[in-house]
Amino acid sequence: MRECANLMIGPYATIREAIAVIEKESAQIALVAGPDCRLLGTVTDGDVRRGILDGLSLEQPVERVMNAKPSTIVRGTPWKTAYDLMLGKGLRRIPVLSPDGIIAGMEALEDYLKPHPRENSIVIMAGGLGSRLAPLTKDCPKPLLKVGSKPLLETILESLIAYSFRKFYFSVNYKADMIESYFGDGSRWGVRIEYLREEEPLGTAGALSLLPSIPEQPLIVINGDLLTSLNFAHLLHYHQEHAGLATMCIREYAYSIPYGVVDTDQHRFLGIREKPVHRTFVNAGIYVLEPRILAAIPRSTYTDMTALFEQLAAHDEKLAVFPVQEYWLDIGKMDDYERANREYGEVFP
Repeated sequence: MRECANLMIGPYATIREAIAVIEKESAQIALVAGPDCRLLGTVTDGDVRRGILDGLSLEQPVERVMNAKPSTIVRGTPWKTAYDLMLGKGLRRIPVLSPDGIIAGMEALEDYLKPHPRENSIVIMAGGLGSRLAPLTKDCPKPLLKVGSKPLLETILESLIAYSFRKFYFSVNYKADMIESYFGDGSRWGVRIEYLREEEPLGTAGALSLLPSIPEQPLIVINGDLLTSLNFAHLLHYHQEHAGLATMCIREYAYSIPYGVVDTDQHRFLGIREKPVHRTFVNAGIYVLEPRILAAIPRSTYTDMTALFEQLAAHDEKLAVFPVQEYWLDIGKMDDYERANREYGEVFP
């Protein structure tokens, strides 16, 4: 049984504070407790993301998203009973209570499991010209530009390896020989890397038509210019939980109008909102696709992932979105690259 005092928060803590607890040492759960340490509820990554999709602010109280009737076990419960309960209900963590309801600790599913390599294949899009980062990309492809102490693509690779992924495809075009020379077959990292060689740009979906075979497990596709601390295990679990054909990661984007916005009703003045902030979701460049989706991708034809999702939506396919609440930065422009280098040590200490 694990100690969990550092995972406990009060019911009036903010959702943002709950996120910090969930991400602390990969805890994956926050325990909402009263002053007497009685369990009031739990908050997981999925609870937070559902709250975000419902429009909740991260500054609202955590009780707005917590599960007030979580599964629990009593201290002294046999490990096999705890294991079967977590496995049967799809839980990764389960609180342990004293007979009178006081939080005594927590059991974690991985404590009973040996880590196994995941069978899911990963496709990393690494063929872009990176023209907005010129002149840095004149002699070096963007994925090999150093962020911190190593190439960006190496950081992406290692962050995925940390979640036990072992099968990788790099989609390459611009200065592909440099990327292939650096990464080889992946044996230096204990993984297998193969290359999807685009003779001409095919887009984030079109490149998937070059896969040598249809995978058996859901496929993760990620743009090769992202710096993120995304929990890919959470992403896969979320995709499986929602049982859709595809999942698109999305990121909340806020922008402020630098003027007072006048509200009207035809000719009538209603009021002024000073510099209002608008919030929306943008495509985060990370996707999970069921294998059968690949049949909808035309071979050797330029196709963006956004066009593919719109095509699937037009046919009423079940599609999901996954809000990215972890660190995420699309390195598209020079100021993004400079910011990535400033923040790298904080994200990947």
